Amino acid sequence: MARYAILKKLRHDTQKVVDNARRGSQDSFMEYAQRHVRTTISNSSRGGGAGPKRRPATNYSKRMRRRLVYKNGEVNITQTNIRKRRRRYLADIFTTLVDIKWRYNLMLFAMAFTLSWLIFALIWWLVCFSHGDLDNIGKEQWKPCVIEIKSFTSALLFSIETQHTIGYGFRHTTEECPEAIVLMMFQSCFGVICQALMTGIVFAKLSRPKKRAETLMFSKSACICKQDGDLCLLLRVGDMRKSQIVEAHIRAVLIKKKITKEGDVLPLYQFDVDLGFDEGRDRLFLVWPVIIVHKIDEDSPFWELSPEDLHREQFELIVILEGIVESTGMTTQARSSYLPGEVLWGHRFERLVTFQKENGQYQIDFSRFHNTIPVDTPNCSAKELAEMTAAGQTPEQTFCGTRPADDDEDEEDEDEEENTSLASKSDRYLIRQYVTKRHGAVQTEFFGDDFDSLPSKHSTSTDLGSQDLSETLL
Repeated sequence: MARYAILKKLRHDTQKVVDNARRGSQDSFMEYAQRHVRTTISNSSRGGGAGPKRRPATNYSKRMRRRLVYKNGEVNITQTNIRKRRRRYLADIFTTLVDIKWRYNLMLFAMAFTLSWLIFALIWWLVCFSHGDLDNIGKEQWKPCVIEIKSFTSALLFSIETQHTIGYGFRHTTEECPEAIVLMMFQSCFGVICQALMTGIVFAKLSRPKKRAETLMFSKSACICKQDGDLCLLLRVGDMRKSQIVEAHIRAVLIKKKITKEGDVLPLYQFDVDLGFDEGRDRLFLVWPVIIVHKIDEDSPFWELSPEDLHREQFELIVILEGIVESTGMTTQARSSYLPGEVLWGHRFERLVTFQKENGQYQIDFSRFHNTIPVDTPNCSAKELAEMTAAGQTPEQTFCGTRPADDDEDEEDEDEEENTSLASKSDRYLIRQYVTKRHGAVQTEFFGDDFDSLPSKHSTSTDLGSQDLSETLL
């Protein structure tokens, strides 16, 4: 009965979240629903039916928001009330034709060819009619403007042959009518221009750099951990193709509300996120997957952000990768975004590049591209960590990749989670190794000092057959 009551309450809460977050993005809701179900089940198994009841997580749905940039790079923006919009689009007809979908392009070209054939066929028929060719069909002494035009159908066939320079040999113009010669010259030029325009648009659509961005990958989650003594934000980018992106560079902006000194509210203010511009770390040699590092310093928008504040904030981190396609020489751009629920505190990315001693090649395992590993990370903001470091102190609490505390947690459970030492967590999780899925990315729960030395289904020895034949590098 207790389990039935829990499931019934869970179903009611989930339905309530669906109603409140119907305008939210589907990806964000699914990530929240999976985390909420996992949290409720774990809490019920630990506390049983006699434990204190938890408050329903109703405030998370209020924080859910639509993405400005989806994971595939599409921008969630609709433009309205633009004056003379059609005229502006027609002024740049080539770009308009390249941007529209294939079915509209094919329909447009089919209509253009058909109408041009019919219009020129009508003109040819009028030329022959005005010259009297249709009234003197079959007379040997009569010399027509165009041989073998006897009706509108034959004029249509001659129009198609002239425009596409087919020339079957049955119908041809004579020197009898100068207007027929001028019309043939004009239609031939029109046919060449029309075919050249269609060929250019088809080539531009097939080779446009937007499709090249489909093979550029961004990690589903970003990580915050300690690196070189400072808290850093990590994310991973990679390219599935062997052809390189020349002059690849990456930048990031944080979209967040800002209140000016005058009290004005800027809901979509862009904060610059430094990815190592001064050191040149934003310029990438994208042969293997690269981990992008943002050092959280005083100029960072994450300077005062703690694990508790992470999921209370409303922001969107947009990452933009640009470069030149080696095959075509065209510039391409790939985009992705991260919401607060997709930033994992106390994690780093799992290594996926191995050196094969058997054949002397480097192997990249893209099945581990999105995987992260929990690591020991201070449970405080970068500002607090810098102040404690300057005072010669060390943070008493560490965040080791466990589930972030939600707003519906009781104070007793929070104190118990904070007071749990790293050693006890390590012992508990090393005995029972399991794999969970957070935010769409597989998370392997290990808390040892050396993850690569632990046996797991992601380990190098399992994938490659023998640890002696490979060496994990990145």
